[in-house]
Amino acid sequence: MSLAEIHNIDRNYMSNNYIFSSESVGEGHPDKVADTISDAVLDACLAQDKFSRVACETYVKSNIVIIGGEITTKASLDFVKIARSAIREIGYVNDDDVFHADKVFVNVIVTQQSPDIAQGVDAKKAKGKKTAKQGAGDQGLMFGYASNETPELMPAPVMFAHRLGSELTRIRKTGKVPWLRPDAKSQVSVVYENGKPVAISNVVISTQHAADAEHAEIEKFCIEKIIKKVLPARLLTAKTEFLINPTGRFVVGGPQGDTGLTGRKIIVDSYGGMGRHGGGAFSGKDPTKVDRSAAYMGRWVAKNIVAAGLAAKCEIQFAYAIGYPDPVSVSVDTFGTGTVPDESIIKAINKVFSFQPADIIEQLDLRRPIYSKTTNYGHFGKNDPDLTWEKTDKVEALKKSV
Repeated sequence: MSLAEIHNIDRNYMSNNYIFSSESVGEGHPDKVADTISDAVLDACLAQDKFSRVACETYVKSNIVIIGGEITTKASLDFVKIARSAIREIGYVNDDDVFHADKVFVNVIVTQQSPDIAQGVDAKKAKGKKTAKQGAGDQGLMFGYASNETPELMPAPVMFAHRLGSELTRIRKTGKVPWLRPDAKSQVSVVYENGKPVAISNVVISTQHAADAEHAEIEKFCIEKIIKKVLPARLLTAKTEFLINPTGRFVVGGPQGDTGLTGRKIIVDSYGGMGRHGGGAFSGKDPTKVDRSAAYMGRWVAKNIVAAGLAAKCEIQFAYAIGYPDPVSVSVDTFGTGTVPDESIIKAINKVFSFQPADIIEQLDLRRPIYSKTTNYGHFGKNDPDLTWEKTDKVEALKKSV
């Protein structure tokens, strides 16, 4: 064996043995507060007018909420009521909250969608437009990803982090742990050997709490009632490190302690960094925006590929030009785990699925007020029949096509 061959084996070995970390954030994190309000506005529009065009972004800081964007809709909207209701559902209702559902000042700066963009999206002819079909609402690239590491066909690190945050929120909302407050973060580091998760090396939970809560109590609660309850026992070892509120105190949180802005947690929203991200945010955007709808489409396609046994993990990428209906590129990477060549998978998905924006909306039934269900703890990996991109209903069609 040559020295070059030995080095190649060493590189392949090292690439399959590593630690990968992903984070999640709670509903009360400032950026998620902003996402939640933006998606609440979107759902309010779609509930009254399914053809609403919505690009809503929210900014939160201290006791201020600013809702901005471009919205064209027949819906009648009470932005202040929508914002207060979303904040109340999150849990900012304590007497000591500077950011309080009933006390925030809500400013609205919303215009209609640009007519230049609208003519690109509209399914009709326009001067300079090359087709009468509905086009993409913007140029850009979107990724979809799936992996057989978890029952949800999601990467383990981000799925574990979401489980921690979701359980922390569930318990907080029961009121049984009165010192818990809405702002929170979680992070999980997973040890991989030969490309498979074999252990958890580190777990981080930072949760906002009432001023009189003791650190020892918080630490014990998070380890015993959250971590050991939701993470796989087989992956927690004597070497697993738990870091709970590592600064020692987390009383000032939420928009009082930090600024929040829609679309700033795109890696939390997708695959925790395990799969790539095109850069476009999801929340506050109606399905004519391919940043959102094509990313959901990518998840649907990738998940069905893995569920069909065509690969252990799969990443798909689309790219679009504004106003143009067909993707300018479609690519698939199974990272060497495919049971058939990637080229065969690309041919199969082009037969089974349509990637034109209008068809994506139709295939996934996206003109519904379902988006508040997506906002927190990831847009992917949830078991909810309304989230159609999580269905594995194209498995047999893909197998037959391949």
